[in-house]
Amino acid sequence: MASFSVVNNIASANAQANLHVTQVGLQRALNRLSSGFRINSSGDDAAGLVTANGYRTEVAVINQGIRNANDGLSDLQIKDGALSNVATLLDRLATLAAQAASGTTSDASRATLDDEFADVLEEIDREVSLAGLDDQAGFSAFVSADTANGKVSGMIASVTTTDLGISASSLATQSDAEAVVGTVKDAIITLGESQSKIGTLQNRLQFAISLAQSQMVNTKAAESRIRDANIAEESANMTRYNILTQSGVAALAQANQSTSAVLSLLR
Repeated sequence: MASFSVVNNIASANAQANLHVTQVGLQRALNRLSSGFRINSSGDDAAGLVTANGYRTEVAVINQGIRNANDGLSDLQIKDGALSNVATLLDRLATLAAQAASGTTSDASRATLDDEFADVLEEIDREVSLAGLDDQAGFSAFVSADTANGKVSGMIASVTTTDLGISASSLATQSDAEAVVGTVKDAIITLGESQSKIGTLQNRLQFAISLAQSQMVNTKAAESRIRDANIAEESANMTRYNILTQSGVAALAQANQSTSAVLSLLR
């Protein structure tokens, strides 16, 4: 049977407890809607937060990897441009050697050609030095979040006139000039090998950037599925808890009034 008491209002206590739960739900929905995140504190989803943070770190590493790869491409493009210019200079050396090798070329003209030949050799070494191609060096760019397979690397050969085998070449005599024609051809082949290596590295970096961008998108999506709020769901929750709050307040008011009804028994 029902009991009547003015000391304890059980109905009011129940209404207050339910109203507290409703307020917590409403505050959570408002917090998620205003921040855009489902996880705003560790208590919202501790395990999910750890996973989401891992994805976020991975995205940061991939972003830096893409910048590293682009920096590497810029460096390789500088070297590639220098090698293209060296190739043009080698063409000039071949032209000078062929002209000096002709029997119709006078000794005076050959001496002039030899002077220009020496100047071109000097210019090759100068440009190679400016491009950082005067010593064999390793190239690497860290472009992935995978530490074991994150680098694109390779060796770039030096292409000084000594490396190309033409530093001691001379057009002093017709026979010297004839020999230089073949030497320059060999130098062009050697230069082409270096150009091929740089081109291969450029292509590898382009593919690495493409893969990294795909990984970044997918990793961001994975983080978003864990961390971001479902706005449609939270909007529905906010509406639900708003209605429950209003009905809870009305119920609490009725529960508080019920106590006064007991006093009528004392009249």
